[in-house]
Amino acid sequence: MSESMTVTVGLDVHARSIRLAAVRADVLLEERTLPYDEEAVERVLRRWSAVRCCYEAGPTGFGLQRYLVGRGIDCRVVAPGLVPQRPGERVKTDSRDARMLARLLAGGLLQPIHVPTPELEAARDLVRAREDARLDRMRDRQRLSKFCLRHGLRMPTSSWTVVRRKWLSEQRFEFPARQQTFDTYVHAVDLVDARIGQLERAIREAAEQEPWCTLVDKLRCLRGIDTLTALALVAEIGDFSRFKTAEEFMAFVGLVPSEHSSGEKRRQGSITKVGNSHVRRLLVEAAWHARRRPKVGYDLARRQRGQHAEAIERAWRCQQRLYQRWQRMAGRGKPQQKIVVACARELAGFIWAIATEQPLRSN
Repeated sequence: MSESMTVTVGLDVHARSIRLAAVRADVLLEERTLPYDEEAVERVLRRWSAVRCCYEAGPTGFGLQRYLVGRGIDCRVVAPGLVPQRPGERVKTDSRDARMLARLLAGGLLQPIHVPTPELEAARDLVRAREDARLDRMRDRQRLSKFCLRHGLRMPTSSWTVVRRKWLSEQRFEFPARQQTFDTYVHAVDLVDARIGQLERAIREAAEQEPWCTLVDKLRCLRGIDTLTALALVAEIGDFSRFKTAEEFMAFVGLVPSEHSSGEKRRQGSITKVGNSHVRRLLVEAAWHARRRPKVGYDLARRQRGQHAEAIERAWRCQQRLYQRWQRMAGRGKPQQKIVVACARELAGFIWAIATEQPLRSN
């Protein structure tokens, strides 16, 4: 079937409806609104012998794509941020969006995203639930600390330890309403702490299961990466081999510098911050360990016990390279925020090499 005979279909997917626009050779064949019914969409698409369709990634997830692909229909999910937009466009409707997707798909101008397997998506949901709980805990602790500050109470210690929790349980207020408010804030912190504990136990159990337990164990050989971070990286990225080079992976997580060059002038700015922000935050947090001299402590040695010698060797090279990078940039007077981002970019390259089993190169 020639490309000119192929029908491209754009789907503007919502919670209860789907706007469908079919285009062939830049001619609009059909346009209609369907209920969110996977079988109804399939029936319409079956009217053409050669058809390709797409829709933007969004809150409706990947159920429609998996259903259509399972029925032998070419369906792709595209990244909304990479859909070309005409300058000066001020009118946005479902019909326009569907037609635009259909025509851009026909022209090969859309960038499809990687659709995870249901098992991988389940692990990703678990990791993101823990991330949501972490943000909830930060907000609950902030409310409690500011309540104490308003009433002249200074919390002991600089972190949320057992000592601080014991001090909170001993506080008493004169007015019952104020005591009730304080107890509510403390109870909220206790609840979210318990929720995080349950989620972390579930994540550790998931990390021991196939098919990602082998890769999780390899990533745990790196300093600064334990079970929670390793499983989060695996669940968020999925198939590392879809990145041909380490530079592609670094760019995917938004750790490469932005650039605005023209002619003989080359101007680089801050990092792009595109892609997966959760992965980028985890890499930056892990990269803070690069400021310390390379060493294998007790916890890291325990994580590396029984692992392949190549993964351990690469983890040691990672420590050395990141530490040298930190020292060079610090010697040039660079701020720590820039140094840690540069080390996170290097760390991303080592993670890609471990995940794709790249051969070690001699120095």
